[in-house]
Amino acid sequence: MTRQELIQQIKQKRSFLCVGLDPDMEKIPSHLLRTEDPVFEFNKAIIDATHEYCVAYKPNSAFYEANGLKGWNSLSKTIAYLNLNYPDHFTIADAKRGDIGNTSAMYAKAFLQELNFDSITVAPYMGNDSVKPFLQVKNKWVILLALTSNEGAYDFQTRVISAEKETRKLYEQVLQTSKEWGTPENLMYVVGATKAEMLAEIRKIMPGHFLLVPGVGAQGGSLADVCKYGMNKDCGLLINSSRGILYAGKGEDFADKAKEEAKIIREEMKAYLDKAGI
Repeated sequence: MTRQELIQQIKQKRSFLCVGLDPDMEKIPSHLLRTEDPVFEFNKAIIDATHEYCVAYKPNSAFYEANGLKGWNSLSKTIAYLNLNYPDHFTIADAKRGDIGNTSAMYAKAFLQELNFDSITVAPYMGNDSVKPFLQVKNKWVILLALTSNEGAYDFQTRVISAEKETRKLYEQVLQTSKEWGTPENLMYVVGATKAEMLAEIRKIMPGHFLLVPGVGAQGGSLADVCKYGMNKDCGLLINSSRGILYAGKGEDFADKAKEEAKIIREEMKAYLDKAGI
């Protein structure tokens, strides 16, 4: 999916919601456990119920890898179902990969070519040569970790370092350096909603890039603050919600409850888009 296609979807749907597909076997409604593939059946129901209110889906690979070969099969079926039935949705492999060049090339092949996701989350710690193989896959995106929503982000990401005769926080150096590796057409960044007050400074460094923002809802992030500090002229945001939508209901009506929650979030997003004139 191109940048312009993503922007068009946001404008048409009046939404910049990304639904995180993180199926936990201990939370999946019990009636699905009797099916051959409970994870896929859960995902399929969530996707069918929420697709009109979101523009992206983000399976976190850990929730599938934890189930071994069955989990990989569930992930493969999920992305195939999305690509076949909802090809206008942006798909994110939340895999947080990043290794030496030839290893990264294999990760890129696995997620961007074999599974055919639109994008993959990548850790920047090993530098340019670990990220470049992902960026070299045509018509695909890298979503680079910049400032995450967890408490441990303060261990390293916000530490002050010296760089080019000035001081910066480490995440600012990541942004400043890595923005030269790609373009706003193939490079996004993860910025946690719980760090919303820092979005204004991030936008000074990269006004045009899309930001994938987790942490709204269950983790305490504010949609209002994220929009206030992070929205640009094209919206420039994908706000992820996982638990708040997936587990809005626990019974056989779980998909209906998920749909209601996604609709509520979409209505809030519509108001912010309208206010911004997007």
